[in-house]
Amino acid sequence: MLAHGMVHTYELSIPIFVSIWLVEFDVLSLGFVEFGVTEATLGLVVTAGYGLFGVGALPGGVLVDRIGSDRLITVCLFGMAASFVLLGLSPNLLVVAIALLLWGAAASVYHPAGLTLLSKGVHERGTGFAYHGIAGNVGTGLGPLLTAILLLFLDWTVVAILLAVPALAAGAYAVRAQFDETAAVDDVAKATPNGGGDDESDGGADAGNTDAGGDSRADSVGSLAEFSVETRRLFAGAFALVFVVVMASGLYYRGFLTFLPNLLEGLPGFEPVPLTSLLPPVVTDALGVQPGSTRSINPERYFYSGLLIVGVFGQYLGGKLSDRIPVERGLAGGFGLLAVLALVFLPAANAGIVPLLAVGAVLGAALFLVQPFYQATVAEYSPAGTRGLSYGFTYLGVFGVGALGGGIAGTILTYATPAVLFATLAVFAAVASGIGFYLLRRRADAGATTR
Repeated sequence: MLAHGMVHTYELSIPIFVSIWLVEFDVLSLGFVEFGVTEATLGLVVTAGYGLFGVGALPGGVLVDRIGSDRLITVCLFGMAASFVLLGLSPNLLVVAIALLLWGAAASVYHPAGLTLLSKGVHERGTGFAYHGIAGNVGTGLGPLLTAILLLFLDWTVVAILLAVPALAAGAYAVRAQFDETAAVDDVAKATPNGGGDDESDGGADAGNTDAGGDSRADSVGSLAEFSVETRRLFAGAFALVFVVVMASGLYYRGFLTFLPNLLEGLPGFEPVPLTSLLPPVVTDALGVQPGSTRSINPERYFYSGLLIVGVFGQYLGGKLSDRIPVERGLAGGFGLLAVLALVFLPAANAGIVPLLAVGAVLGAALFLVQPFYQATVAEYSPAGTRGLSYGFTYLGVFGVGALGGGIAGTILTYATPAVLFATLAVFAAVASGIGFYLLRRRADAGATTR
């Protein structure tokens, strides 16, 4: 939970910095060629870091099955701290890009490590996913909020370095933390007469699933040949459809959030408010804010943070529901709601601040409601022995392929309109919802055949 909070603190603080970098930097120089800084340019820079965050999840998943979760989580924490120190020392946008790549590489191993730990070490898996998700949402919401508050008084470079401190402290704790990574699997195996070899030995993860197949206590991936075999095994069945769902989720998530503060700052009610107009001179003097200072409160940053904080409730509700209803039904309903919200977001924004707050609150909850459902769906459609590999592919889809959402959003905002962007997001969600309906019908048909 602690590491999950750190990962998303950094991940979702980056869009706040994006709005600053659009003003701070004029060009991206690669030595032999220069590019002007636009939403499209920054979208590609951010996509590179976010993309590695996802792409690295696949080798990270293989490593989890080989060496366990604890070492990888520790490396993740120290690596993220180092990346934000480098970010704070960046003299130009190229070094910013390198720092984001370092962050992406370090953060990429977390989700396969953390989720494998939960799926194999916690008996009440849905509830475990919910609490784990809440910790991530605390980081998701409070990280950007803390960043926005610090930016009132400090330069962004100083803020980036200060943000590295919590990960250093968490890494120091992770070095000493000890836990049983396979408690749930081992306990069920002991209670199973055949030693836990049937398909339900992972707490029922594969119950009713004809695609996971084989022994849920299968050996971890230890060679390229085994990787190839297990990959074909995963994608031979309905896991391939689940992979499309997680890709669509990632594209929606990243496409919506990357430029959200920038989108909001031009709307009525989001005008910057100078600190000197809000606070008495005795307070501004004590804070070092001089008369005529350009430091101001940017409402869009706090709306963005608030939307993410609301996601805590969606994450918790999704986790609880995933223990009570078919996960496929949750996918269909949750992504269907996201499709509708994408279509009504801009009309609500144009209608005024109150409708925008209402739609934003529902969207913030729905954006994270779907996460426990697809996490639990992956567990149902994969064997325990290669659970790390399956979550590696999951977060390759969510954060690797999904990182393209930032580039897509930046390109659309540079060459088209916000309306085109939100229509595109609605298509992503509709695809995921349609697959959820298909999997739900497939489950019902399988149940009818069994009866």
